[in-house]
Amino acid sequence: MSAATHVLEIDGLTLRLPRTARPVLDGVDLTVGASEIVALVGESGSGKSMTLRTALGLLPRQAAVGGSVRVAGEDVLTMTPARLRDLRAGTVSMIFQDPRAAINPLRRLGDFLTESARINGGAGGERAAVRARHLLAAVGLTDRVLSQYPHELSGGMLQRIMIASALMNDPGLLLCDEPTTALDVTTQAEIVALLADLRNTFGTGMLFVTHDLGLAAAISDRVFVMYAGRIVEHGPAGSLFGAPRHPYTAALLDSTPRLEAPSERLAAIPGQPPDLRAPLSGCPFAARCAYAIERCRAERPEPENGVACHRAGELVLATVREGDRPRA
Repeated sequence: MSAATHVLEIDGLTLRLPRTARPVLDGVDLTVGASEIVALVGESGSGKSMTLRTALGLLPRQAAVGGSVRVAGEDVLTMTPARLRDLRAGTVSMIFQDPRAAINPLRRLGDFLTESARINGGAGGERAAVRARHLLAAVGLTDRVLSQYPHELSGGMLQRIMIASALMNDPGLLLCDEPTTALDVTTQAEIVALLADLRNTFGTGMLFVTHDLGLAAAISDRVFVMYAGRIVEHGPAGSLFGAPRHPYTAALLDSTPRLEAPSERLAAIPGQPPDLRAPLSGCPFAARCAYAIERCRAERPEPENGVACHRAGELVLATVREGDRPRA
């Protein structure tokens, strides 16, 4: 996919915070194409949501940022506050994890939906309402909700409202920060199908942050695996999950619950993710990796052919899902 078709290009992104011994984000490279769904997966604290928020310029105070984050070819990190407001009003939108925290409980949902359309481009109230009704139909809701308050809707319905709101100004890039985490399984499946359908209908590129590997496999075209602020593996969803090349990716797949083996003890990755307050050398996963050698602890592996692992060329990794443990 050529750079011209990318709606998001993150190149060498680093982010440091005061009183931390290592970067929160450490050389992140990632792209999202038009009409493409890209999943960003990893354990909690790996830097997924922070990466997502850089595309909106939502950076922590006193953060030191390097690299570039280009949305539709324009670097977000160098934008003025006024240009950032324009970007957030039309080019890129975000679906937050908790819709009840993102929607004002004191305002009717019709006001919430049409506000951005009325402010951006000066659309009249009736034109904005027509657009809102069209999007509500696209997400499976009736215009009755326009007169309702957030407390009158279920969590799944509110998440649909969030999706409709995010699409009000036809964004080229949609950022999804674990939008199905708080939903039941049935509603989650409906939202996933809805996002895939909206991608096909509106041609929107999506960056989908999740820790649910099954969900990532179901919805994404490509997957980026993140650990300790670094991308350790990336590739097409089918090949990455079918034949993982990094021990961390294989360990994540092993630890995913499986209906076909309910009596087995759930596999877990030993140890804890690296502490931001401690300096880090070598491979960030070395302390938890069964295949780490001295080189892994001393030398940082650089990405090669989509995987950052010194031993990627010699390990043959098979997951428990395939009836085996990773083996050298």
